[in-house]
Amino acid sequence: MSNKPHAMSETEWQARCELAALYRLIAYYRMTDLIDTHITLRVPGPDRHFLINRYGVAFEKMRASDLVLIDLDGNVVDSHFNGGKVNAAGFVIHSAIHEARPDLHCIIHTHTAAGMAVAAQRDGLLPLTQHALKFYGNLAYHTYEGIALSMEERERLVADLGTHKAMILRNHGLLAAGSSVAAAFHEIYFLERACQAQIQAMSAGVALNIPNEEVCRHTAAQFGRDGIDGIIDMAWQAALSLIDAQRSEWCS
Repeated sequence: MSNKPHAMSETEWQARCELAALYRLIAYYRMTDLIDTHITLRVPGPDRHFLINRYGVAFEKMRASDLVLIDLDGNVVDSHFNGGKVNAAGFVIHSAIHEARPDLHCIIHTHTAAGMAVAAQRDGLLPLTQHALKFYGNLAYHTYEGIALSMEERERLVADLGTHKAMILRNHGLLAAGSSVAAAFHEIYFLERACQAQIQAMSAGVALNIPNEEVCRHTAAQFGRDGIDGIIDMAWQAALSLIDAQRSEWCS
C-alpha cells in the first residue's frame, strides 16, 4: 500500500522511495558517518529540484518522507516539509554539481575511513586493483578548502570534477555520481572498495605490483563497454534484495 501524499506526483514519490533505499544501502555497506554526509537525487521535471536528507536522520532509518525537496538556491520547495534542517555543506556540494552537470541525477558523498585515508595520501588512488582501474584516467581531485560552506567553492568543485563521475575530495572523502540511483551506487561501491584494498595492500609493508599503462587503460575501457548498464541494474537489484524486508519502511 502506497503512503504517497495525495497532492504529490507519482514521479516525485518514486524518486523519494528510491533515494531512501539508497540511504539504507549506504548504511548496510557501512559507508555512513553518524548524521553527516549526504546523497541527493534530482526529481525529473523542468524545475531542477532535488531531494536531500533531513539533517539528523540516521541513514539506517531513512524514509521517503524524511527527504526534503530543495531548489538550486537552497530554498525548501517542499509543501510536505514539517521542519528540521538541511545540511548546509550538502547543499553547497550537491547544488553545484546538479546545476553544472544535468547528466548526473544522483550524487553520493561519503566520509569512510578508507576513503578519507586515500584522500589524505599525496598520490591519491593508485592503480593497484581491478576496482581501482575502473577509475584510471576517470577520477577527479578537489583540493581541501575547509568545511564546504562557501558558495565561492562551488565553481572550483565543478571545474575540478570536469566531465568525470567520481572525485576524491582531498583530506575529506569521496564523491560519486551517476545518471541514476543504480549508477551512482555502482560508482561509490567500486571507489570505496578500491580505497579499502589500497589501504590494506599498503599496510602489508611489501612491494606493490602495478600493471603497465596499456593494461590500465584497457581495463578502464572495459568498464565502459556495451552492456555495462544492464550489469549495473542487476547489481542494484541484488543490493536492494538485501534490505527488501524494510521496503514498507523506506517507502513511507
